[in-house]
Amino acid sequence: MLSCEKSRFLLPENEHYLNCAYLSPVTREIENAALDAMAFMRRPATITTDMFFRTADEIRVEFGQIIGTPDPSTIAILPSVSYGIATVAKNTPIHSGQRIVVIEEQFPSNIYSWKRLADERDAIVTTVASPRGHENRAALWNERILAAIDHRTAVVALPHAHWTDGTRFDVEMIGRRAREVGALFVIDGSQSVGAVPIDVQSVKPDALICAGYKWLFGPYSVCLGYFGPRLLNGIPLEENWIAREDSENFAGLVNYQDRYQPGAIRFDVGERSNFLLLPMMLAGLRQINEWGPGRIQEYCARLFE
Repeated sequence: MLSCEKSRFLLPENEHYLNCAYLSPVTREIENAALDAMAFMRRPATITTDMFFRTADEIRVEFGQIIGTPDPSTIAILPSVSYGIATVAKNTPIHSGQRIVVIEEQFPSNIYSWKRLADERDAIVTTVASPRGHENRAALWNERILAAIDHRTAVVALPHAHWTDGTRFDVEMIGRRAREVGALFVIDGSQSVGAVPIDVQSVKPDALICAGYKWLFGPYSVCLGYFGPRLLNGIPLEENWIAREDSENFAGLVNYQDRYQPGAIRFDVGERSNFLLLPMMLAGLRQINEWGPGRIQEYCARLFE
């Protein structure tokens, strides 16, 4: 059972910060990781070629532990949720008249790519309205989402928890329904992953995209994405060198490769090896794994008893 961990943070003594749904504070360890990274950047000669890959690989392992995947190659390092959603949209087969199911007042990062895709392919964005009132709100909204998914549905794109009121959606049940009709199931986990347990082996999303700066204790401009089997042979949003096969061989970079790095690594953003931000992200993920999302959720629930 977790107890108060305020001593890990450099917050004022009289301040109690609860709003990780907005931005997480950094722990002492994360701040030290940033300072250590700056020390390396003072002397560029100390940044060796393996550092372009090592921290990224460690991040994939740590994030995989949080979401329940043993395969780090299913994890991509991205700059934002919108980038991850745009990557999924680029690899989404959809035809005229098919539906993209979203919910009312969904965060824009998980909307605009779908609106563009619908406009380009003459598809339809179907918005599932929220129930009025608060009684049984989550159950009623989940029922409406399930009812909206039918044989015309090509994509179901939802958050795990709603950004305006925290309504939590039954992603296992919704994912099961999406698979029944052959639709892609895409989750924005920014408002929950890290503080709420989620297991991609059970939920089976085609993509789970998470901003790093909320419950994952990372910096702004780092986002992590899990990509399922249906997307792992997809086309990246951009063509950068580090996402190509054999990019570890700096001496051979002009031996241009047609093949990508395995799995979701092909979707990594260019300059993903950010020598300041990635060490902070890694420290944040390690902290989450030390505490455990289940224990974090239990502790947060106790605060409101």
